[in-house]
Amino acid sequence: MSGLSAFGHDPWWLILGKAVVVFVFLLLSVLFNVWLERRVIARMQLRPGPNRAGPFGLLQPLADGIKGALKEDIVPRTVDKVVFFIAPILAATPALLTFAVIPLGPEVSIFGHRTPLQLTDLPVAVLITLAAASLGVYGVVLAGWASRSPYALLGGLRSSAQVISYEIAMGLSFVAVFMFAGSMSTSHIVAAQQDKWFAVLLLPSFLIYVVTMVGESGRIPFDLPEGEGELVAGYHTEYSSLKFLMFYLAEYINMVTLSAMATTLFLGGWRAPWPISTVWPGANEGWWPLLWFFAKLFLFIFGFIWLRGSLPRVRYDQLMKLGWKVLMPFSLGWILLVATIRALRNEGHDMPQLLMYGGIALAVVLALSLVWDTVGRGAAEDVTSDAVPDPAAGGFPVPPLDAPHYHGVTGKNPEVSSGTH
Repeated sequence: MSGLSAFGHDPWWLILGKAVVVFVFLLLSVLFNVWLERRVIARMQLRPGPNRAGPFGLLQPLADGIKGALKEDIVPRTVDKVVFFIAPILAATPALLTFAVIPLGPEVSIFGHRTPLQLTDLPVAVLITLAAASLGVYGVVLAGWASRSPYALLGGLRSSAQVISYEIAMGLSFVAVFMFAGSMSTSHIVAAQQDKWFAVLLLPSFLIYVVTMVGESGRIPFDLPEGEGELVAGYHTEYSSLKFLMFYLAEYINMVTLSAMATTLFLGGWRAPWPISTVWPGANEGWWPLLWFFAKLFLFIFGFIWLRGSLPRVRYDQLMKLGWKVLMPFSLGWILLVATIRALRNEGHDMPQLLMYGGIALAVVLALSLVWDTVGRGAAEDVTSDAVPDPAAGGFPVPPLDAPHYHGVTGKNPEVSSGTH
């Protein structure tokens, strides 16, 4: 059996065993990723990192998790208690469900039963992952609303706007993959990359997805919902103990599932890289594909950690501008170009020539958009360059402060210092 026909024939104990293995793997991956992040960033900052609890500090995340779970569970009196308790569950549960459609390998024999190394697959499996990611934001928004705190509410609103912005671009980056694979099934998409990975054929889609998955996960440089500098901790400001750990768990599991989707859609999934697959015929058989899949997964997780240790947090307007004014228009233009090339190739036109003309057209459009944006920004700066700045303009309403007055704004002498009224 192959494709979707290989699913739905396993005995109940095998399906239950697969689900338990996926659940345990995701929980253990959180502990490993926390340890790896602390060690890698420590090396980048010339520090040793965790090195006391267990060999190489491997047990430090487990010790921190036990300590966090045993801390006092503080619930403010003004919160909406029902929603306050449900929100962490809504944030963590969809993150656990997404990994069910990720193919980890081909068919293998488990206790005499031939079964694929995948919990389940559907004709619209990729859309299931997008739906689960959309449900996860409900937990964040409801956590901010139920906390009855301005910091938590602002963090929840930021998260909802960020997920909506970057999930649209993420979904658009999948469209070109669907065109080339002819299916939305994850196992079919992996099979379609037998000859060449989609990261090579559809490089713009791959780059768009890499940016959007960082924005979707809410990690640096896009960790605006948790901006400690202005929001204390964001949407989970009022949470403590086990409920806070649920949000922490959801963030790191989302990092794993997003990396697994990138591996499945663009890097051939569990298939061995090019040099190995050509010199070793059995590289894509048996249990060996698990090694290739987790090696690719590790590269993406390391990329998340590398970005966190290297880049600062962007401003909120930069975050929104990148999502709505750059990624979405570029994704739509790329989809139009791919669809046009596919249609012309089906009519028998020369493929290399089509790619050359398409690349030239895309480069021209990008250059024109860059020039337009630069000219528009320069014109706006020229208009406002002579204006006298108003210290209260564009900010939150605050009480008047004892600060120097600007001549022309208040009508008073600018030499009058504060406190001399």
